[in-house]
Amino acid sequence: MAWRRFRTRLPVAVAAAVAVMATTAVGGAPAGAADAGPEKPTIRYTEYGIPHIIASDWEGLGTGYGYAAAKDNICVLADTYLMVNAERSRYLGPDGRASPGQNQNTTTNLNSDLYFQRIKDDMVVERLLGRPAPDGPEPEVKEAIRGYVQGYNRYLAETGVDHLTDPACRGAQWVRPITELDVYRHAHAEIIMGSADVLLDGQVNAVPPGASAAKAAAAAPAPSAAERKRTAKRTAERIGAALAESRRQSMGSNALAVGAQGVSGGTGMLLANPHFPWHGKNRMWQSHLTIPGKVNVSGASLLGLPAVNIGHNDDVAWSHTVATVAPFGLFDVQVDPLDPTLYLVDGAWERMTSQRVSVDVRNADGTIGTVARTLWSTRYGPVTTSILGYPLPWVVSAHAVRDVNMDNLRALNTWFGLDRAKDVHEVVDVLETTQGVPFFNTVATDRAGNALYADIQAVPNITDAHAQSCLTETGKLLFHQTLALSNVPPVSILDGKRGACAWPDDPNAAAPGLLDPAKQPRLIRSDFVGNANDSPWLANPAQPLTYPRVMGDMAAPRSLRTQELILTARKRIDGTDGLPGRGFTPESMGRLLFADNSRAADLTLNTTVAACQGVAFGLVLVDGNLVDIREACPILAAWKSHDYTADSRGSWLFANYWHFLQGGQRVDKLPWRVPFDPKDPVNTPNSLDGGSSAVRDSLARAVFAMRKAGIPLNAALSDVQKITRAGEQIPIHGSFGALGVLNVIEPGQVDGKLDIVFGSSFVQQVRFTADGPPETYSVLAYSQSANPNSPHHADQTKLFAAGGWVTERFTEEQIAAAPDLIVEVLD
Repeated sequence: MAWRRFRTRLPVAVAAAVAVMATTAVGGAPAGAADAGPEKPTIRYTEYGIPHIIASDWEGLGTGYGYAAAKDNICVLADTYLMVNAERSRYLGPDGRASPGQNQNTTTNLNSDLYFQRIKDDMVVERLLGRPAPDGPEPEVKEAIRGYVQGYNRYLAETGVDHLTDPACRGAQWVRPITELDVYRHAHAEIIMGSADVLLDGQVNAVPPGASAAKAAAAAPAPSAAERKRTAKRTAERIGAALAESRRQSMGSNALAVGAQGVSGGTGMLLANPHFPWHGKNRMWQSHLTIPGKVNVSGASLLGLPAVNIGHNDDVAWSHTVATVAPFGLFDVQVDPLDPTLYLVDGAWERMTSQRVSVDVRNADGTIGTVARTLWSTRYGPVTTSILGYPLPWVVSAHAVRDVNMDNLRALNTWFGLDRAKDVHEVVDVLETTQGVPFFNTVATDRAGNALYADIQAVPNITDAHAQSCLTETGKLLFHQTLALSNVPPVSILDGKRGACAWPDDPNAAAPGLLDPAKQPRLIRSDFVGNANDSPWLANPAQPLTYPRVMGDMAAPRSLRTQELILTARKRIDGTDGLPGRGFTPESMGRLLFADNSRAADLTLNTTVAACQGVAFGLVLVDGNLVDIREACPILAAWKSHDYTADSRGSWLFANYWHFLQGGQRVDKLPWRVPFDPKDPVNTPNSLDGGSSAVRDSLARAVFAMRKAGIPLNAALSDVQKITRAGEQIPIHGSFGALGVLNVIEPGQVDGKLDIVFGSSFVQQVRFTADGPPETYSVLAYSQSANPNSPHHADQTKLFAAGGWVTERFTEEQIAAAPDLIVEVLD
């Protein structure tokens, strides 16, 4: 056999079985304190199938990770390797749906394949691998990925494709052994995913205009200045709306770091609450990785990346949140209408480059054919003719895209560095020297009692002066977010007619075209810092941050989720939240999240109830429908808890009402009596105008929608919001982020069925003390395995549904004491 398994309840037997492993020092110190690891990579499984992987070197650590990850999720991983190798159309047909970015099923298999085939043809990943660190992978990264491939392939060889227990890929031709290049391509795809959903279709579908369109464009009179402004405004509004909706449906996160001033019984605490997809390649997977004397880190990673992306080591705990930086930029280039592959730069015409990209496609009769397209590029990057489906016509001008992360494999070095950081100052150093974080903030705390917020990442080098000089009319509206839209990143559209408008190279940046990391915001405090996907401005209200506009807005309204995070943290630290004592404990940190409180309800429920009760005869005319809302009034009035716990009634009605009331607008654009005040950004706007027709109409629309769907107005949340696992329906608490609920849960359609699309995924809280191991609690909301036949397909999901936590085992003593411990030694 390729591995040896020990299963026992007896710590003494466990100790004998793992005698070659790192020993526990006096006082239960972590395994990283020892000098040598086991001779062979060893996996110790504790409760809920969490693997504790220990090895003597990076290659062995990667081997254990690869073996355990494949055992839990080989079908998800194999599907990912199929995607990054541009082979989905060959095996699954061209018309199936693919998820190359943050969202689910955003493009066709064919378009996905053409996009990734172009990256393969350009040898983007191979070129980056050939560079020395920090541009290329550090030696430890290479060794770990070499081992990961061995572990993955070992599991597949032992089990056999035809004997896999997951029906999603059992016997499939596309499940095969992998190479190191497959893993690097997967890592690269994760790094660029912030741009893929937005611009992929537009790049692979970009076709020069035909002769008739070119002649018409050449003959058309030049638009007036007023017409140009109207067009710019309309284009910016539609792109902004598409971007806002895409961000609402994609990943997000909350993170709160608390310093010594805000912790009860400890020196520092962290709450990590990433909102990641519950399906597909962006699932998170939990592990504990140890090479004695080198690394001892526990947490979760994006599946298939042999490092911890969000977690803690002996001295530091960190998380990431999706930032407001747009990881791409557009360039508007003027083209010759009669020869639209010519574009103008600095008064001279340049010829676009063409590239013929071909992919294999399975035909309806089962035969394999080929589809080829010609893709176009400028000096700035590929041409795109749409952004999230909104057309960017290629007529008198074209749009080229530059992805800030296309040449980024540095993120692997970033995460390997964070795994070994000793304090928050080392975290900052890792972030600055690698500049590899893609579109994420970093929030961290350490044993010394420091709380860190840092938005140090790969950012386009668009200083405020560069933006003022080079933005187009549409670009100004998008970049400065002058539209009444919610959560739109500052997307740049620069004037491509001037070569000086390209992203400048900064000598202090880690790569060409990146913003100097010293100009990017960071804050270290002893009370708290946090982020809930707003810009860096209010990481802590006592110390607002400033930074270049490319990184987000300042002195602007905060989301209700940001308000909820700040208010709850401040009250707990001050001891004004009604709970005993002051400062955070694991109990109060868990309550912060799983109370499922709605800031929107706190602000508006009483006014909404009064408005409901004040409607004459309870009848509202909406779009030709006469809606009786009288039943809704007592239901909302009885919902006094304002929470989205499973048994709450009235909460789903309020969620529907709020959806219609906000309608994708920024929260400050609702009918408030007290407007937003940048001097009081956490408490304003407030006091909803109950006399507004928007309040009455939105409530009527909610009532009409629920009745049409056959959902009782007083339905418990558990009757509506469920996930099905192995035929069992599990109610899930939490709700939409727009409601100001921290425990974000977004239901939607998955494979034609109502399911949870994304939301709270790997939730972890860590408390440090002056000495001793970290005290850690976690829960992986969708469990470790996507395989419906795995015992760990729904176990943590049920725990999450009950508001429970897994007590982490971090030291050798804690691991050895686990009941039903399973030990696998990879020979």
